[in-house]
Amino acid sequence: MNLRSIPKIELHLHLDCSLSYKVVHQLDPLVTFDEFEHSFKANAQCHSLLDYLARAARGFELMQDPVSLEMVTLDLFDQLQADGVIYAEIRFAPYLHLLNGMNLAEVVEVVAGAVRKGIEKTGVEAGLILCTLRHFSEHQSMDTVKLVQSFKGNQVVGFDIAADEAGFPVDNHISAFHYARENGLHITAHAGEACGPQSVWETLANFYPSRIGHGVRSIEDLTLIEHLKKENIHLEVCPTSNIQTGIYKSIKEHPADFLFKSGISMSINTDGRTISNVTLTQEYEKLRDNFGWNTAELRRCNLNAIEAAFMSASKKKALKNRFLELWQNSDLNF
Repeated sequence: MNLRSIPKIELHLHLDCSLSYKVVHQLDPLVTFDEFEHSFKANAQCHSLLDYLARAARGFELMQDPVSLEMVTLDLFDQLQADGVIYAEIRFAPYLHLLNGMNLAEVVEVVAGAVRKGIEKTGVEAGLILCTLRHFSEHQSMDTVKLVQSFKGNQVVGFDIAADEAGFPVDNHISAFHYARENGLHITAHAGEACGPQSVWETLANFYPSRIGHGVRSIEDLTLIEHLKKENIHLEVCPTSNIQTGIYKSIKEHPADFLFKSGISMSINTDGRTISNVTLTQEYEKLRDNFGWNTAELRRCNLNAIEAAFMSASKKKALKNRFLELWQNSDLNF
């Protein structure tokens, strides 16, 4: 089975965690390939979520002006096209890109414009999810969600909270997620990664997401599994990332197969293509080689992703039709 050839949907993808060496070297010629391998990628030396997150700083430090933001975004579109991705939701935190004097609206406008260029150049459709971060203030979270509202329809499709789930409570962000809900904005939220199932329960109760980023530790509470199924909460599962952040020791221990067989709506994603040093094709290969996944599982996860995507029903129908046509024309022979 040529997994590269099949069409793919990716819902959980961090812009500042997905810089190729090509674009890093263009932005800073002093960064050697060895330094890139050591400092921008997690690989074997990463041992926790905090260690994983620290590597993201190397990315966003290079993304502080319009030129660099556009270059990084267009570079990611090239990666997606090479990986067979036909639709992606790309997330980033605008507040991390103000070091050289840009304001929040300018940051989002530049990235949104680059997304439009990327779509035209590659044919990969995409939307933007704006992130607040766990350590941000209430004010910063409100600023971010209001950007989601302001740029709704201008490539921005949703609101997320990311970063250190274990180190910071939900308190600073409740008002922003209430605002998102009251204004009909699409919501996803990182949970059930560094912390256990109680984190998912807390996130569901306070943030009202239709999707959970990661959420894999939900398997530690079967009542939660049933609740997620009943409420049709979609899990954005990122297997390789979960190994690198120390949640599981190996892919064989990862609950992706259990979650799929439980009937939960889930998709497979890379999280950060550079930090995790993985493509979506490689994620699929790991699931095939370790759990015996074939076309049925991969097709279902992609259809789940389309159903959970932050877009209108008419756009979902069009994307589904495109996916199925491309799937039918792919090399699906083992």
